[in-house]
Amino acid sequence: MAFKIYTKTGDKGQTSLIGGTRLPKHHIRIEAYGTVDELNSHIGLLRDVIDEKSTFDLLLSIQDRLFTIGSHLAADPEKNKMQLPPIFEEDVVALENAIDKINDQVPEMKSFVLPGGHVHVSYCHIARCVCRRAERAVLRLAENEKVEDIHPKYLNRLSDYLFMLSRWITIDKKAIEMPWKPKM
Repeated sequence: MAFKIYTKTGDKGQTSLIGGTRLPKHHIRIEAYGTVDELNSHIGLLRDVIDEKSTFDLLLSIQDRLFTIGSHLAADPEKNKMQLPPIFEEDVVALENAIDKINDQVPEMKSFVLPGGHVHVSYCHIARCVCRRAERAVLRLAENEKVEDIHPKYLNRLSDYLFMLSRWITIDKKAIEMPWKPKM
């Protein structure tokens, strides 16, 4: 018999963590790993439109790291017996190095910029915003439950990278970076 994707165990609004604990689907832990999963899907969309190999490879690595963070968030910190892959400080440093490399290639910012200018730039900005929401959800969870410090740190750096990547794509696509000029 083939594996079935549906279990029917969540039909009444509960889901299981790694370790067996059942939680309501609206629990902050579920919200946190669900938002990380949503972010991973946006990174996949972004990866699908990137031609440059090193950026493509980094986005693929980011997706792996997001699955890792999601697996930690989906595990009961007390009951989980499964060995989960770690996030390393080198993962954060890889994002910082990519940010610095892009920073050397784009003009200095003199104002905030409006998201958009090219559909690929917009994909970056949407991913950045979802990344910030994921970071907030993880930090909210960390107020009451154990969360590894590196997880929100990685998400914070990832949102910075996505912003810088949007600037790089703007140049690559010969799009216009629109400065925000507030109406007064």
